[in-house]
Amino acid sequence: MVAIKQPQIDLLTAENVTFEDILSTNDYVNASERNKIAFAEKTEQELSKPRRKNYLALGAALAVIGKHQQAIEMLEKADDSKEKYLELAFCQRKTRQYDKAIETYDKAAKAGADVLAVNCAKAGVYRLQKDFANAAKALKACENYQKVSAQYHYTLGRCLQAQGDYDTAIENYQTAVEIDPVYSKAMFHLAFLLDIRGDEQAAIDYYKQLINNGTPYVSALFNLAVLYEDAEEYDKALKCINQVLKFHPNNQRAILFKKDIESSKTMVYDEEIEKTKDQRNKTLETPISDFELSVRSRNCLKKMNINTVGDLLRTTEAELLAYKNFGETSLTEIKAMLESKSLRLCMSIAEDKGLLPISQEAQEFQSDISPELINKSLADFEMSVRARKCLEQLNIKTIGELISKTEAELLGVKNFGVTSLTEIKQILDSLGLNLRKLD
Repeated sequence: MVAIKQPQIDLLTAENVTFEDILSTNDYVNASERNKIAFAEKTEQELSKPRRKNYLALGAALAVIGKHQQAIEMLEKADDSKEKYLELAFCQRKTRQYDKAIETYDKAAKAGADVLAVNCAKAGVYRLQKDFANAAKALKACENYQKVSAQYHYTLGRCLQAQGDYDTAIENYQTAVEIDPVYSKAMFHLAFLLDIRGDEQAAIDYYKQLINNGTPYVSALFNLAVLYEDAEEYDKALKCINQVLKFHPNNQRAILFKKDIESSKTMVYDEEIEKTKDQRNKTLETPISDFELSVRSRNCLKKMNINTVGDLLRTTEAELLAYKNFGETSLTEIKAMLESKSLRLCMSIAEDKGLLPISQEAQEFQSDISPELINKSLADFEMSVRARKCLEQLNIKTIGELISKTEAELLGVKNFGVTSLTEIKQILDSLGLNLRKLD
């Protein structure tokens, strides 16, 4: 990979601006926090000057610093050109004005923009709309670029990935990288999918290629840090995060992540805690027949296929009382037996690969939330590799399973730190939900 260099032209003062000038300026400005602050200040200065403005340049500059709605207003005043339409469509896509973006990309094509670039951009917009039929049509219009264009195969890979066809998406990303070994977007998504499929070493190799330059690919550094942390290579993980902070010293995710890694480095094996865990596991596996219970209670449990303490902890009072001949006397007897072991019915106990089913309190907590939202898969949400892996450790697959957990339960999982917790809470907040709180 090659370090990002300063653009050949000054976007804000150049008379004629090409789309390539805009792209190179964007890469350079966003390569570091210092560059972005300096460019934002210069943009504001240019906006305040009374002379006639270069609306294309100023609109592109506003887009570079992330002010996409302001950029749209400025670009609409610019003279018609392929550069104007390409940048305007990009900003409309960023502000989720997808139908307008498609129309503007068509205008860019009529103004002389590259057909492949336009069709790939339109496919990207359709992908965000989950309109995969039209995305396929846009790509079909340039299928003669198969095995020739890295951009074509990258765009096709993104569409396939969005539809869950990871194997074919990987093949297309690999083709893109073979055609253009420095196509960073294709390499990043290739590494990401390889990690998801369990080929962690290959993912690490691609991430290392992405970050092996003077300016960091921030998302790749974060994902690589997660892989290193999972492998307990904390020094390597810390090196990745320090590289992010070198260029983006106020990146809050990196600051929190660094604290998590440093905490992991100082964690020690507590023999007493491990002994307690072993004792608890042995208790869960203890047969019900080992306890002194009345014949009625024992027979009812046997008929309900409750054979161990662990089975009993997965059962609610209501389920027991609903069984024929199982009355309050038997329930009191069972509860007393569990209390002698510091246990209770429906107790949620964390295990290595997940948790026991949702407790009665959690079920009540969810009662006023729509079933559609409760059953919504977490796979539908964008989240970091680290957060996703931690949820997989807990066997949490739906929103309902997630909101039944407390912050303490999540933070109790190895490598699930404040960074991941903040990310999860943001997802729930966007849905108007929260993690369960204990009274």
